[in-house]
Amino acid sequence: MTTNKHLTFAIFGNSFQPRKSHSLLCVLDFLRKHGARAIFDRPFHDFLTNEQGLDLGDVGTFDGDSFTADFVISMGGDGTFLKSAVRVGTKAIPLIGVNMGRLGFLADVLPGEVDTALQAVLDGNYNIEQHTAIKAETSGGDFEGCHYALNDIAVLKRDVASMISIRTCIDDSYLVTYQADGLIVTTPTGSTAYSLSNGGPIIVPQTRTLCLTPVAPHSLNIRPIVISDSSTVKLEVESRSHNYLIAVDGRSYTMHEGSTVTISKAPFVTNIVKPNGRRYFSSLREKMMWGADKR
Repeated sequence: MTTNKHLTFAIFGNSFQPRKSHSLLCVLDFLRKHGARAIFDRPFHDFLTNEQGLDLGDVGTFDGDSFTADFVISMGGDGTFLKSAVRVGTKAIPLIGVNMGRLGFLADVLPGEVDTALQAVLDGNYNIEQHTAIKAETSGGDFEGCHYALNDIAVLKRDVASMISIRTCIDDSYLVTYQADGLIVTTPTGSTAYSLSNGGPIIVPQTRTLCLTPVAPHSLNIRPIVISDSSTVKLEVESRSHNYLIAVDGRSYTMHEGSTVTISKAPFVTNIVKPNGRRYFSSLREKMMWGADKR
């Protein structure tokens, strides 16, 4: 079904090399030809016009999270997509990820597929995947920065510190005290990211679960554990250096010993646009190179 509504697309992006600007210009050209409006996150707009010298034409701009749109387009890799998702937050605007990075689990529209994907959106030929986000709340100290994550929230030792002790409770029931370099609390979306590199399981989206994955645990019989995403995870950290890091989708902040980190489901979900024909397992098989014989 084709919609006659003039749609507005909010565009987020990251600094990238001029050679990659071609995809952005293709997006703008397509939107103009179909009567759609483009509005840009101001820092991204200023980077493109002032530093890259691009002529973006008649586009709008917005500051901070003060925007409304029918769709959001994230131009970059998965890191850019994660930042865009948090900026959307409770607005529930569907996101389209155009991959300018490398692997691209979230930003999975390749530059050469932009026209096809956007046409599918205009035709209503797409599905919406709802992905759980999580939030970190702290007591005894706080950090400046976003408290919401689409992939994962982790507590980690400082670079030169020895391992930390992480007393962990699930819904006020004591689980275990991890002696490790850290602990990752991941959503299904983030299960193919940092958690996977530390031996965590791949979890299919929409399974309504979280996973606790230790980083380099001192005890080899400590294993990842999957819990309901309706649960609350409370972490109390002790460190010989008297401080540690909290990483929210990879953005790290220093916390002081004696503070408590509580992780729970965010008050919103992230809506990700999947043009019809895209399937999670085929993407997983491709990105992980399952079945590929390199001999």
